[in-house]
Amino acid sequence: MAYVSVDGGNLIVEIEGLDKLWALKSRLTIPLAHVRGATENPGIAKEPKGLRAPGTRVPGVVTAGTFHIDGERIFWDVRDPAKAVVIQLADERYARLVIQVSDPQATAALVERHGEGLGTPSAEVPSPSTAGAVSA
Repeated sequence: MAYVSVDGGNLIVEIEGLDKLWALKSRLTIPLAHVRGATENPGIAKEPKGLRAPGTRVPGVVTAGTFHIDGERIFWDVRDPAKAVVIQLADERYARLVIQVSDPQATAALVERHGEGLGTPSAEVPSPSTAGAVSA
């Protein structure tokens, strides 16, 4: 699972738990100017993933890491497709981030609000382990 927050002018995606091992990443920092938007998308798990390099893919269990398809590089970290959010990027290493979060609706709203420059400089979706905070 991933935890999403906004700090200053950056979108921060923290990969949590064993997902760090499966995805071979622990943190992604993306300038908000490069964030095009976000949507909840539980159906994305059914789409072709492409070539895995590097990462982990066990169908029906976990998709995590970097995948290449149709000339794009996509970062995945999903075990439960019902909690998947897709974040569209521009001028970045990845064209999209497909991540599992605790609250897809709140996370998509947070990214949309800040990606369009309408939010405050610092915000987060509370995590279950953080009292009073929102986790994505």
